[in-house]
Amino acid sequence: MFDKILIANRGEIACRVIKTARKMGIRTVAVYSDADRNALHVQMADEAVHIGPAPAAQSYIVIDRIMNAIRRTGAQAVHPGYGFLSENMNFAAALEKAGVVFIGPPSPAIEAMGDKITSKKLAMAAGVSTVPGYMGLIADADEAVRISAQIGYPVMIKASAGGGGKGMRIAWTDAEAREGFQSSKNEAAASFGDDRIFIEKFVTQPRHIEIQVLADRHGTTVYLHERECSIQRRNQKVIEEAPSPFLDEATRKAMGEQACALAKAVGYTSAGTVEFIVDGNRNFYFLEMNTRLQVEHPVTELITGVDLVEQMIRVANGERLPFRQEDLKINGWAMESRLYAEDPYRNFLPSIGRLTRYRPPVEGPTERGGIVRNDTGVTEGGEISMFYDPMIAKLCTWGPTRADAIEEMRLALDTFEVEGIGHNLPFCSAVMDHPRFESGSITTAFIAEEYEGGFTGATLDPSLLRRVAAAAAAMNRMAEIRRTRISGTMDNHTRRVGDDWVVTAQGTSFAVTVKADHEGSTVVFDDGTELRVTSDWTPGQPLARLTVDGEPLVIKTAKVPMGFRMRLRGADLKVHVQTPRQKVLAGLMLDKVPPDTSKYLLCPMPGLVVKIAVAEGDEVQEGQALATVEAMKMENILKAERRGVVRKVRASAGASLRVDDVILEFE
Repeated sequence: MFDKILIANRGEIACRVIKTARKMGIRTVAVYSDADRNALHVQMADEAVHIGPAPAAQSYIVIDRIMNAIRRTGAQAVHPGYGFLSENMNFAAALEKAGVVFIGPPSPAIEAMGDKITSKKLAMAAGVSTVPGYMGLIADADEAVRISAQIGYPVMIKASAGGGGKGMRIAWTDAEAREGFQSSKNEAAASFGDDRIFIEKFVTQPRHIEIQVLADRHGTTVYLHERECSIQRRNQKVIEEAPSPFLDEATRKAMGEQACALAKAVGYTSAGTVEFIVDGNRNFYFLEMNTRLQVEHPVTELITGVDLVEQMIRVANGERLPFRQEDLKINGWAMESRLYAEDPYRNFLPSIGRLTRYRPPVEGPTERGGIVRNDTGVTEGGEISMFYDPMIAKLCTWGPTRADAIEEMRLALDTFEVEGIGHNLPFCSAVMDHPRFESGSITTAFIAEEYEGGFTGATLDPSLLRRVAAAAAAMNRMAEIRRTRISGTMDNHTRRVGDDWVVTAQGTSFAVTVKADHEGSTVVFDDGTELRVTSDWTPGQPLARLTVDGEPLVIKTAKVPMGFRMRLRGADLKVHVQTPRQKVLAGLMLDKVPPDTSKYLLCPMPGLVVKIAVAEGDEVQEGQALATVEAMKMENILKAERRGVVRKVRASAGASLRVDDVILEFE
């Protein structure tokens, strides 16, 4: 076995690999850029080597810098994680030349599966079901229209070297095929330096389901069942689960066997993933093969008990897989929520800054019999940089059934405390409570269809809202008692905390009476309903763990005038708890009018101004590009919402802006 391996990556995946290597008694080497000098993966590794400036193009993906780190430390093998150099055949070849083991597949397999056209031809030859389409070179837009009509609309126009949604268009008519071909070709050339395009049938009601495969160098190839990855936004996965709620055993077996056939056809070893698109009738079609460890691999590990990173290391060391296909059973259900540094209330724009509070839920067995796992690469006080992927952590839960895994995820998300940056925890929570997700009736269009106008926060159902009101009433009583005892000048016996309160949340008011005892409080509503509330919460704590009506309830809470700010299940509520008299008087107060910002273009995220596309005095039209702001490796073009004239330009290219900094002022 190897004595020392280098992890050519950063963040949570580097930490994930280090954990398994440590368990196996293998020393680890981390690499880091200027931005990651104090990162968690650097702290966890046995050794660390600086490899350059913050941008990945000057550090993490510079092969020579990684090779130099290998030579300096004497690492015998390299785990590439995912992204960066993980599917770079030149890197794999450089390692082979230097006599260093690549913990991944052979370079010919990486090359074969790296091109979408080549991989599809290989899949067809291996007997894998593929989407009907045209794999040859397409000369021009006229030919693209002819081919599209022959395949039958709708069609998907895709870049051969594409990824991440770039160079991809859906066409439903000849006109859209003509326009989509040229747009995809231009985008592919700009993004990948390769403008080859292919066209295939667009599958309606599509689900994204992938098969995890594992192969050793001794002829054994197995599949570790499937993952459902249909909850995605702009082709970026957000929620994953294993197994899929849609597949039956026959379809699962057929997909698994075809995935293994493809792996064998290209001489694949190590862990890999074969991705399929599945229609509403369980017809499945090959999409691509990812020749690396997937981001969402933890859900597979939770339902199979197999440590995929360990098996990758052992396969790279020449060992045989310790199991056969019949040994790999599905045990329970697992969920994964990707925690991103992006603001769901601002159309998921990237968010950067310092994690002033980062408290994930406790990992391990739960009181309900489930499991919580959190793969992360950050710590409290750490900086979320604009230079790398915005994923902060992968929160995973396991339960005996899908409903159990979802409930564990609800509680884990509510328990997860993140402050200082925008993040998508509320959105993930809202998805867990969505009836369509609960039923398993999902497609890759779920987010676009269910959150067409963007995410504005969740609305709690009446039953849950009543439980929150009971919790607020009980918590308010604790806070009031504490407040009367803080002052040393007040006789504690001269003031009694009242029993009758009005709780207002989400536009609904509840008149309640709080009957307290030494174990907790019974909250009686005006319709006679009683809810028992118990908790060890102390006023001032930002997380309240309660039991309401016998069920757990976790609320992120902060004090506001006459009540609390309460966040749970994707909702962000201002909950007022007032005496009946205060409630009457509050109704007489005038609402505060927010300032008018309609004459300003405000920066929607922290970022760097790349370009100002207009000048003072210019007349702009609706939809016209005004400025470009870069954050998290993404360029965001800000466009005019209506016609107007630029009065003043307040920012210039190269300026670093905060959220709501003024870029332009209009007349």
